[in-house]
Amino acid sequence: SSVVLQSSNSLKASYEDWLLTYGLSVSPFHMRWQTALFNRQFYNWGRWKPRFLYLWFSIGMVFGIVAMFGSVILLGKTLMQTLTQMLTETPKAQNDRMLQVVVSGLSPGLYLSVLILTRFLMESVPGVNLPVSQLTYFFSAILISGVIHEVGHGVAAIREQVRFNGFGIFIFIVYPGAFVDLFTTHLQLISPVQQLRIFCAGVWHNFVLGVASFIVLFLLPAILFPFYYTGVGALVTEVAEDSPANGPRGLFVGDLVTNLQDCPVYSVEDWNSCLGDISEKSQVGYCVSAATLQQLSFPARVYRRLDGTVECCSNNSLTDICFSYSNNLDSHLYACLPARKVIEASKVCRTNMDCQKDSVPSFCVTPSLENQTRLIRVKHPPHIDMLYVGHPMHLQYTVSLSSFVPRQNFLSIDLPVIIETFCKYVISLSGALAVINAVPCFALDGQWILNSFLEATLSSLIVEKQNRELVGFLILLAGSALLAANVALGLWMVTAR
Repeated sequence: SSVVLQSSNSLKASYEDWLLTYGLSVSPFHMRWQTALFNRQFYNWGRWKPRFLYLWFSIGMVFGIVAMFGSVILLGKTLMQTLTQMLTETPKAQNDRMLQVVVSGLSPGLYLSVLILTRFLMESVPGVNLPVSQLTYFFSAILISGVIHEVGHGVAAIREQVRFNGFGIFIFIVYPGAFVDLFTTHLQLISPVQQLRIFCAGVWHNFVLGVASFIVLFLLPAILFPFYYTGVGALVTEVAEDSPANGPRGLFVGDLVTNLQDCPVYSVEDWNSCLGDISEKSQVGYCVSAATLQQLSFPARVYRRLDGTVECCSNNSLTDICFSYSNNLDSHLYACLPARKVIEASKVCRTNMDCQKDSVPSFCVTPSLENQTRLIRVKHPPHIDMLYVGHPMHLQYTVSLSSFVPRQNFLSIDLPVIIETFCKYVISLSGALAVINAVPCFALDGQWILNSFLEATLSSLIVEKQNRELVGFLILLAGSALLAANVALGLWMVTAR
């Protein structure tokens, strides 16, 4: 609408005046709002405990310089890993090392920042897509990380006696962000070390925000202890409509999962690790007495599937499963048995030896399923056990759980999950913003950090300012190329699979 309004001569002047009055600036793909409303608050922060702030931003300066070198090493390693993955015939599974790259504008004009999302962002859904349900967390975390970043620059600038003109928020395409407007002449007049304190303050504040979020995440069980208890199981918070766990004998919101097979579940981490173990290891068996086996089994034709596994149930029943077992005479016997009757109250086993402790003669019968398929017994008392047949990861992706169980019925089962998820997004995005913004690259904080660092350290070695600027330009060129290569190859890896 802004483009249409500006094209009309009669409306253009009044429209621009209206935008100016409210501090708004609108252009294609980019909208920003600047205000002086918060100037007094910024000046209060910048003049609060000068000695503490001097120490705070000096630590930030050291961190920023270390981050600048560290980011180059990190991007170099990431680039080498990506190239290795591209050149090898059998690249590692995507979920083993997932590094998705998202480009977003987090500053006015053409200021670009590359946010590297770590693996947990991908754990909620197979593949590489960010779930729609997570977008609120994603954009909120970006905005908060951007605001804290710019607050760092603003407060550090006031601490160093640089005039502060205003603070603003913008939207670049769909990505939100923040910025501060500083008086450039003042910035150029102060010493390179003072400049470093200002330029490093953004990445320093992002790092601190990431650490603070990590501490909240780590201490969450203690923080929520008066309202929620943990260590008793994994509480079901959502079951997807297409989930195999959906149904009258499946899982329901509010159910507490305590076991997967013989693997005890005390938290969501246990649920994930148990499912991981189940998918990696071979299918477990169940101890069934010889008498029960004879009573329940009925004759059926045995045939091999395409993957070499054996099927012996040809009656299309949803309750019967083909089991394999061995006795003293034959090691390849098969029986089509009603799964629930066989498994209920049976202990798990790997061989017949595991069943010898019983007084009655028993065999270890193992479900004969396709290679990646597993039969999993899910305990969620007081309900009847759920029997799941399928790929373990399908169960993991379609059932949402929480480690926090409410002490009172009126407490939300979703609140701890919301806090947990939000903290994870802030850790990831704020941490990524700290690392990537420190890269010595054009238009990122790293450009100004590098220039001030070279002025502070090379003045005696390289006397000519023009030569120092040339060194800085060449380093920035290399850093920009390294970042661009990472972005290009990262996006190619994500889209090509």
